[in-house]
Amino acid sequence: MRPLAVIGNVNIDLILGPAEPWPKAGTEIIVDHDELRVGGCAGNSALAWDSLGVDYAIAANVGNDQFGIWLREAFGARSKGWPAVAVGTTLSVGITHPDGERTFFTTRGHLPLFSFDEVRAMLDGERLRGGYALLAGSFLTDALTLAYDDFFDWADAHDIAVALDTGWPLDGWTEANKRRTLDWLKRCHCALFNEVETTTLTGETDPGEAARHLKERMPAEAIVVVKRGPYGALAFDKTGAQFSVPAPRVDVIDTIGAGDVFNAGLLAALAADLPLEECLRVGVAIASEAISTLPRSYGKPLSAFLQETRK
Repeated sequence: MRPLAVIGNVNIDLILGPAEPWPKAGTEIIVDHDELRVGGCAGNSALAWDSLGVDYAIAANVGNDQFGIWLREAFGARSKGWPAVAVGTTLSVGITHPDGERTFFTTRGHLPLFSFDEVRAMLDGERLRGGYALLAGSFLTDALTLAYDDFFDWADAHDIAVALDTGWPLDGWTEANKRRTLDWLKRCHCALFNEVETTTLTGETDPGEAARHLKERMPAEAIVVVKRGPYGALAFDKTGAQFSVPAPRVDVIDTIGAGDVFNAGLLAALAADLPLEECLRVGVAIASEAISTLPRSYGKPLSAFLQETRK
């Protein structure tokens, strides 16, 4: 296995639902399900790696409250170097709907104060040499995002391939946010966006063509992946060859974090040097398991996927 790391947003997710119809102001409704869990793109991906049984490093911060303590405890020794900043921990309340979609209410909290100096202090570049680093939650980690050029320089110096999943911008995909993202992708080795994000960034309506256009803006050896929800995922490898993997039909319970779980599966498989098409299959398989189970499960460990592939 090549080394793995994730850098970015770890926060609290409080999931409630399903809610239908949306309640009127001043009223109260009873929902069937509640769950308090680790959240954020980086947090969700790390939990999936835990389930897959792969080793990884994680760089994050927390607030100096009980939620911050709880998040650090969830990651044990891996959170030893996480700084606790003097604000409340970011809280995201997700209201689920009967069709599996969701609405989020999120506080700014601790995430904007996460800095590159803290990342550099937490991660051992030499130990990560030759591996993959998932950079997540770009539009929430303000201080770190301002230092992305420094992060990319650090990653290049240690031969670390950066995979980017920015998440959805708080103010939407404005022209400024599109330009920033396209500039970041020029320094990345893997783009991990969903279908709407990919087509919005490029102005192309077809997700395959949109992915091809993104690849043209990235380094020659880059991989572009498009997460397509119930339609699975597609990708272009470094040669420009296209691959597509369908998703199985499942009874959807909760789609929160599905893309983050997919990221974890795909990158773990890449780190094990599986072919790109098999990496897509791993990502789709564990994401499909996650969204259709309660309590959430991620299915079999990566070792089982490796055994199936190498038979």
